Amino acid sequence: MTQYALGIDIGGTFTDIVVYDATRGASSAHKELTTPAAPHRGVITGIRKLFDAQGIACKDVSRVVHATTLFTNALIERKGAPTGLITTAGFRDTLEMRREHKYELYNLFMELPRPLVRRSLRLEAPERVGPDGKIEQPLDMDALLAQVAKLKAAGVASLAITFLHAYANAAHERAARDAIRARHPDLFVSLSSEVAPQIREYERTSTTVANAYIKPLADSYLDLMSSEIAKLGIKAPLFMMLSNGGLTHIDEAKRVPIQLLESGPAAGALAGSTFGLRSKARDVLAFDMGGTTAKLAIVEDGAPLIAYQFEAGRAQRFMEGSGLPINISTIELIEIGAGGGSIATIDALGLLKVGPESAGAAPGPACYQRGGTAPTVTDANLVLGYLDAATFAGGTVKIDRELARAAIAPLAARSKLSIEDAAWGIHSVVNENMAAAARVHVAERGHHAGDFALLATGGGGPLHGCEVARRLGITRVICPPSAGVASALGLLMAPARIDRVATVACRLSEMNDSNWRAFESAYAKLEREAGAVIARTLAKKTRVTVERAADMRYVGQGFELVVALPRGPYSARSLTALRAAFTAAYEKTFGHVPPVGDIEIINIRVAASAPVAKGELKVASGKRGARGELRALKGKRRAWVGARERYEQLPVYDRYKLAIGAAVRGPAIVEEDSTTLILPPKARATVERSGNMMVNLS
Repeated sequence: MTQYALGIDIGGTFTDIVVYDATRGASSAHKELTTPAAPHRGVITGIRKLFDAQGIACKDVSRVVHATTLFTNALIERKGAPTGLITTAGFRDTLEMRREHKYELYNLFMELPRPLVRRSLRLEAPERVGPDGKIEQPLDMDALLAQVAKLKAAGVASLAITFLHAYANAAHERAARDAIRARHPDLFVSLSSEVAPQIREYERTSTTVANAYIKPLADSYLDLMSSEIAKLGIKAPLFMMLSNGGLTHIDEAKRVPIQLLESGPAAGALAGSTFGLRSKARDVLAFDMGGTTAKLAIVEDGAPLIAYQFEAGRAQRFMEGSGLPINISTIELIEIGAGGGSIATIDALGLLKVGPESAGAAPGPACYQRGGTAPTVTDANLVLGYLDAATFAGGTVKIDRELARAAIAPLAARSKLSIEDAAWGIHSVVNENMAAAARVHVAERGHHAGDFALLATGGGGPLHGCEVARRLGITRVICPPSAGVASALGLLMAPARIDRVATVACRLSEMNDSNWRAFESAYAKLEREAGAVIARTLAKKTRVTVERAADMRYVGQGFELVVALPRGPYSARSLTALRAAFTAAYEKTFGHVPPVGDIEIINIRVAASAPVAKGELKVASGKRGARGELRALKGKRRAWVGARERYEQLPVYDRYKLAIGAAVRGPAIVEEDSTTLILPPKARATVERSGNMMVNLS
């Protein structure tokens, strides 16, 4: 019996549904406009349409994987649950005091993100635990419950508890939770010792509060999604994509939903890594442009970079330090306010600006015929002839060229440009916005963009990818099959993965036999915890791979490097290997190693992973045989050629009819259901055996 895997990726504009048949190595996809008020409706509608079109029975689905931007949006838009915070007495204002750091040193009016919990809902409880884990002042339970009662009366639905040094001893936090649950069973509770069990009070508090803020929303949404999918007749388990590029089961996702914040972009980065390797490109920039935002992830030596902190809800989109720090493991990427729905405006200086405001899914770009009137990137692309109104988004959304022209006309008049020149301006400005952000991101990590290939995915990635690559000095662009729904495909490529962290704070020079035993025991505990979650996720015996790392620094330094460590178990004989791992990472990052200096380990980390599906996900377009360029030619369309600043009749090819080995020379247009590839003059695209289209821009 055929078994299908189902991927569901809810974006700001479109909800992507992908179903994969492992027997045939074939996938089918559908794009449905996202329904922001009730995201599950778009999902269910999309599944029904796709399954009806492909003749798939719901009972034949064996796996469902889901990613969503819902929780990220709730943080950014401040639409989470009414949340309270209880801290150790004296630490009520940690969220507002933040760090002694100004992201704009000379800006006297610098804007900082508002705390998710206002001061009146931040209360204190008498208790104290020392950094060594010793209880210095017992928790006053009566005082704690009195504070909780005040918060409950103020309408709080979710509560964050962050006690000082709870990472060293969580006894007080756990006792507080048990007492609160007994007295107020309907109150959601998040503990810092479970959400972010590591040092640094502000970051730990910020992460725990953010988790509490979205926890009620996550709990109800995940229950609803599970129920609605089951009503369709799908009995398969529902997995959730985590920000670290792995999957987990629903209960773990509900326990710490903050892990889901970057789930969709993480899936896109995984797809970038997988498809890049199929073209023998180990270093790629995974560029995913959707309807609302564009994302870029660095894939180095075949794997996306992992970060252990990121910022949500930045006051200034590109300013590090202007957002809420979130301590979770996540695939490192940048998000750029540039998508198909990005709105074009003229600023006070008469300059053309595009984004970050977006028309989203409701009302959407003007050409969607849903009431939107603002000119957007999609409207510009339609006017330029890059999109086919009849086949856009696989025919699921009807778009109107005249409405697009009407939306751009006022902007063109104000700029004293023709509508066509204004449309090309919008297209060019958004390309430069994305290229500039990518250039900085790559440079900050010590790389040159020209050393990478650009892998373009998302509905807008292939549309803009070649031009963005040219601006970055990149000569190779990879367009995988089903590029428009690559993030949803990435969900089906992901392994089960769980990350765990603990603070140990020890100096290597002071380690004795007892310390080494405790050190190894701490790692073993994290591995058991992570392994238990993996086992529950997969519900079957499978080979679990465990990677160890540590946050290390020279004594006296303020911050650490995350260093990959050799496999355990550790003992006194491991000292040389740990030193060598740190000094190698230090030299790679900073270019030199100090001649002397004691090394200390602050946090230890474990990443446990296991494959979810058997074998490799095979997605191909094109068949062996004749090259098929002529067979794939659909006709010609009048489209703007930017390099020549004029409209020309460009050949339009059907991606599905291009055989392996087929070559297309630019300028040309290559269409598939979920996206369109625009080839500039002098470019040459070849269909590889893997199904990828490799574009050589030189």
